Formats: sequence, C-alpha cells, structure tokens
Amino acid sequence: MANTDNAKAAAHSKVESAAGAAHAAVDRASDAARPTVEHIAAGAHEAVDRVAGAATHAAEALEAKGEQLRDAQSHLIAACREQMREHPIATIGMAVAAGYALNWLLSRR
Repeated sequence: MANTDNAKAAAHSKVESAAGAAHAAVDRASDAARPTVEHIAAGAHEAVDRVAGAATHAAEALEAKGEQLRDAQSHLIAACREQMREHPIATIGMAVAAGYALNWLLSRR
C-alpha cells in the first residue's frame, strides 16, 4: 500500500507542478500580449473617433443643404404664386396643356 500511496503522491506532485507551469506560461503570454492588445485598442478608439467626427461633419453638411433646399423651395413657391397672380389665364392654359400631355403619355401604355 505504501508503494501505491507513494505513486499517488508522486503523480499528484507532477500534476500540481505541470499545472503551476501552465499557469505561469499563461501569465507570461498574457503579459507579452498586453502591450499589443492595448496598442490595437488605442488604434480602434482613434478610428472610432475619426468616423464619429466624419459622421458629425456629414450630418452638419446635410442639415445645411436641407436648409438651403427649404429656402429654395419657399422662393420657388413664392415665385410661382406671383406668376399665377400676374398671369392667371396663362397659368390655366399651361395647366390644361400639361393635363393633356400627361393624359396622352399615360394613355399610350
């Protein structure tokens, strides 16, 4: 029995030693990889910041263009209203002509 107990103790000692060595290897690998991971993370943060800045700039540009389009629409509507007030007969004639043209185009299908 003593030989069996000695064999168990030796096996247990070898397993503990191997586990300790494996933990040490994992710790060394983790320590070695940490600077690389931190560098990659910093690069990723910089990329996200650049993308966010570009998206903000694009949103501001779109907002400015939207305001310009709304202003242009308002001016166009005002000009059309003024034209309709000054030339009501011509406006009715153009509307009738446009209606006939649309009817002709749609009836050809």
